[in-house]
Amino acid sequence: MEKRTDKNSYTILFAIAMVIVVGGLLAFTASALRPKIDNNERLEKQQNILYAMGVNENEGNSAIFVSTKKAPELFKQYIKKQLVIEGDKVSEDDNAYLIDVKKQQTSAKAGNVRKLPLFVGEKDGQTFYIAPIRGKGLWDAVWAYIAMDENMVVQGAYFDHKGETAGLGANIKQRFFMDDFIGEHLKSNGSFKGINISKSNNDPKNEDKTDNEVDAIAGATITGDGVAAMIKSELKQYVPYFENLKKN
Repeated sequence: MEKRTDKNSYTILFAIAMVIVVGGLLAFTASALRPKIDNNERLEKQQNILYAMGVNENEGNSAIFVSTKKAPELFKQYIKKQLVIEGDKVSEDDNAYLIDVKKQQTSAKAGNVRKLPLFVGEKDGQTFYIAPIRGKGLWDAVWAYIAMDENMVVQGAYFDHKGETAGLGANIKQRFFMDDFIGEHLKSNGSFKGINISKSNNDPKNEDKTDNEVDAIAGATITGDGVAAMIKSELKQYVPYFENLKKN
């Protein structure tokens, strides 16, 4: 006599039940962890912004963030304004650092006015303008926080990636690469040029800060090209703000 558990219908019903149970558990876990995940993301953004303007705990050649415990307090101390640029409109928003750059890029492609977050920081009597940007590397997304002065001269940078090759493209988040950008001019003769990541750059010590170039990472040409394209396309959108800033 055939057992009820041998029937295909039993197998199907059991599979459905397992999917429902497991799906429910995963949904509950995701919901329970969401506040912690969101808080970690906020802290990471604060650390990134602070790092770019030179508020970090770097030692030797190592890039080290301020601790998550210190980040909120230091963020309030050093970041004086959080701005949102929408076309010709500039407004202050204390939650501008929570703007999702990727979603804003997608929205702009659909024809909407993009929201551009910009953070105004002050440290040791100097004003920094920090912009979050996002692009595409060899394998996946790359992103950065670029700190500039009012002339769009880079004062600091933090780069990161989702899936670049270890020891090659992943080195964009190493200090030897990020520090090369300090002092680099994004403009040349009054026009925005960006910064190329060049294998043919004849300035290994990066002494020429007006050539709009830094040395490439060996074996990471496509990642470097992606970083250069990101800098050029993303920071160019901030040019009108800086031009108005100079006028005022």
